[in-house]
Amino acid sequence: MKTRNQAAEQFARYLDIDALQLELEDNPPFKVLKKALSESRQTMDAAFTQGEDIRHLIYGRAWVLDQILTLAWNRFDWPEGDKVALVAVGGYGRGELHPFSDVDILILADGVNAESFEGSISGFLTLLWDIGLEIGSSVRTIDDCYQEAMKDITIATNLIESRTLVGNERLQEEMYERVTSEGAWTDKEFFRAKYAEQVERHKKTNNTEYNLEPNLKNSPGGLRDLQTIGWVAKRHFGATYIRDLVDHGFLTESELDALNSGELYLWTVRYALHMISGRREDRLLFDHQRALAEFFKYKDDEGALAVEQFMSKYYRVAKAMSEFNDMLLQYFDEVILRADEEQHMRPLNNRFQVHNDYLEVTYDKVFEYHPFALMELFVLMAHNPDIKGVRASTIRLIRNHRHLVDDTFRNDIRNTSLFMELLRSPEGVSTELKRMNRYGILGRYLPEFGRIVGQMQHDLFHIYTVDAHTLKVIQMMRQFRHREHRDTLPVAYRVVNHLPKIELLYIAGLYHDIAKGRGGDHSELGADDVIAFCRRHHIAQWDTQLVAWLVRNHLKMSMTAQRRDLSDPQVIHTFAEQVCDSIHLDYLYVLTVADINATNHTLWNSWRASLLRQLYMETKRALRRGLENPVNKTERIAQVQHEALLALSRMGVSEQAAKTLWESLGDEYFLREEPKAIAHHTQAILEHPSPEIPLVTLEKTSYRSHEGATEIFIYTKDVPNLFAATVSTLDQLQLSVQDARIIVSDNGYALNNYTVLTDDDQPLSDNPDYLNNIRQRLIEELDDPDDYPDIVQRRVPRQLKAFATKTRVLISNDPSLQQTVLEVITADRPGLLARIGHIFVEFGITLRKAKIANVGERVEDFFFITDLNDQPISDPQLCETLQKAICEQLDEHVQHSQ
Repeated sequence: MKTRNQAAEQFARYLDIDALQLELEDNPPFKVLKKALSESRQTMDAAFTQGEDIRHLIYGRAWVLDQILTLAWNRFDWPEGDKVALVAVGGYGRGELHPFSDVDILILADGVNAESFEGSISGFLTLLWDIGLEIGSSVRTIDDCYQEAMKDITIATNLIESRTLVGNERLQEEMYERVTSEGAWTDKEFFRAKYAEQVERHKKTNNTEYNLEPNLKNSPGGLRDLQTIGWVAKRHFGATYIRDLVDHGFLTESELDALNSGELYLWTVRYALHMISGRREDRLLFDHQRALAEFFKYKDDEGALAVEQFMSKYYRVAKAMSEFNDMLLQYFDEVILRADEEQHMRPLNNRFQVHNDYLEVTYDKVFEYHPFALMELFVLMAHNPDIKGVRASTIRLIRNHRHLVDDTFRNDIRNTSLFMELLRSPEGVSTELKRMNRYGILGRYLPEFGRIVGQMQHDLFHIYTVDAHTLKVIQMMRQFRHREHRDTLPVAYRVVNHLPKIELLYIAGLYHDIAKGRGGDHSELGADDVIAFCRRHHIAQWDTQLVAWLVRNHLKMSMTAQRRDLSDPQVIHTFAEQVCDSIHLDYLYVLTVADINATNHTLWNSWRASLLRQLYMETKRALRRGLENPVNKTERIAQVQHEALLALSRMGVSEQAAKTLWESLGDEYFLREEPKAIAHHTQAILEHPSPEIPLVTLEKTSYRSHEGATEIFIYTKDVPNLFAATVSTLDQLQLSVQDARIIVSDNGYALNNYTVLTDDDQPLSDNPDYLNNIRQRLIEELDDPDDYPDIVQRRVPRQLKAFATKTRVLISNDPSLQQTVLEVITADRPGLLARIGHIFVEFGITLRKAKIANVGERVEDFFFITDLNDQPISDPQLCETLQKAICEQLDEHVQHSQ
């Protein structure tokens, strides 16, 4: 790269100084200087269009302004004795100006009162405004500069970037020494302030370089990020140019070339943007994008529009600049903030260690000898949330070795296993996927993802590129799991925390838009891609089909909710038949909500939320009432049993004994329980000493939505009033049932799961005696069915709070089930199930199956019931009486307790 002095020989063609001085002798200065400024800009714009080196134009523009400001300055009277200087600051101080950049100047005085030459100051600045310059000016003494710099990091930074235009150079030198002294800002304070400034700047652009209308200066990967590196380098190392960082060991020559190339590209785009817009403009607005694409001679083709090709190039450069910024600021953090820290090393394994809270390799050839460590690193970061980041030297090694991520790497079982381990990680999934993308690993590991990196969606609907949107979808999915969304997104919170395999949701999120920009139906093409991914990552067949279905149908729910009449039962019926079962519906709902929120934050509003919630609830109700038709039911059961057998093998349980037991349990059990739970139930049943004694086990629930809750599993002979006796006993134990799964096996045994908290919604104590007391009490109460009516009668009502939901009861008969479907919609409250169980006893009702669900403060419970002869309740009068009794007793129960 040429220095500015070497380039200055070419600047004279932008402005003829001799001719300008002659013209000033006989003409009004503002007309002459304004004309000169305009002509120089036209000359430079023409040179730019012809392919002039952008450095000549940027430095040349500053040189032209130097001459014009000097000529203007010399037209006024200034104090004698070298007591005043005109100083360029900020970007102009660096000698870099774009066509319409602000021109920041400082009139620096020493030993003289500015009021004594106020007329000259006013006349000088007025002249600059008259000739059309956007001037940012200040008049200060050296002491003023020092005081202002101490208060404001932006002022301090501007003054660091300073050079004398006219006057006593000693003033600028003394001012520079004062504002860069330890008394103004220490190195550590300056770095912290500039880093905090960058963080705040990035927040304003959504922390991504991939906004669809990015800011060339302020977005991540923009010019301001590169300037931040330069400011810190100048402040700490005294570096004049970024290339000086090579001498300090922070950059390699090849990295410097890439950094310079990226900066020159951003300069070129910014120069063109100023020229086309005719003003100072740093936002790549849609209209400007199209004009720039045309200016740079991009052409539409089958794969992408010209504007999309142009923006893709911009995003890839911004991403690369963001990588450099990340690495260099981490280096600066280590040498500036942490230089004096005591060094602490904590080994994680033979390849990685934690060095003062940051991850680093144990030796430089780790990735060369063990390429799988390129994937392992991100898993370690996810599993160790206390680690703050990656050491700069390790970031460089990742960059230098990412070419090792090839087909061999992608098909290595170690890497596919590590990637799935990352997706299953309790914490850090979206953070590490973003880190993988930032370091250039994700797009290499998933080449189909690499093709959407920087790919824009040229409309007002999407505000991010495809890859940024995709990663934001996964971030939203992760956020739904947290307690703060229990109130803001209650349905999403509950559903996402009940999904059996959360990693399948993330895979669907990764691939739902993966085929955009290829032509054809991106949903169908994406489904093909995700099937290939699942096979490479050894994902079971049923799970693979689920993920492919989600990708293929990821728009179906939002389209139905927004375009169809949800009050039409046929619309709900058709949609329920399309999703087939609750598992598909649950995954699709979370994917849909995340997709909308990650597309454009303004799209998610109460209207869309209510439509999706209504469609979800109505469809869920339709499925629970009998429309549920599990997709590939046989494959689903086979997969669940296979995974349960693997767990049982690790537990030392005989496979044959398990299979023999399972033959009598029925399909419903394997469709509604998860493999881990089935394994624990199976082991407990096989080890249970006597089938005549009820089996009761207690375990912490695995569902995040009931975090801290306990699951009580009961296995015993199914007899009349078992459900009523059980929930009454739980109520007497001051336990609140949050969820319940009631199943009767083919051989007449009940396999019932109750998720419980204390009556004030707190987790149960871990005290073994307390838990054993609950277990023994349930065994004692349930071991003699003759006692059940008495147990139900002696239930103790508890004080209830007021509930607004009035009870509704719906009763219908499904000929295919030979059972009556009873739906109860009412306010949730302690003892609710016990009260319903009591009513069942009164009416001689046998419970065959139940699906219990809390939705906020409301429950929507389905009970599949028969009479004592195991027949549906077909008498219309009896159904009406039952319906009325439930409504009256539940509503009266609340009123009475109030």
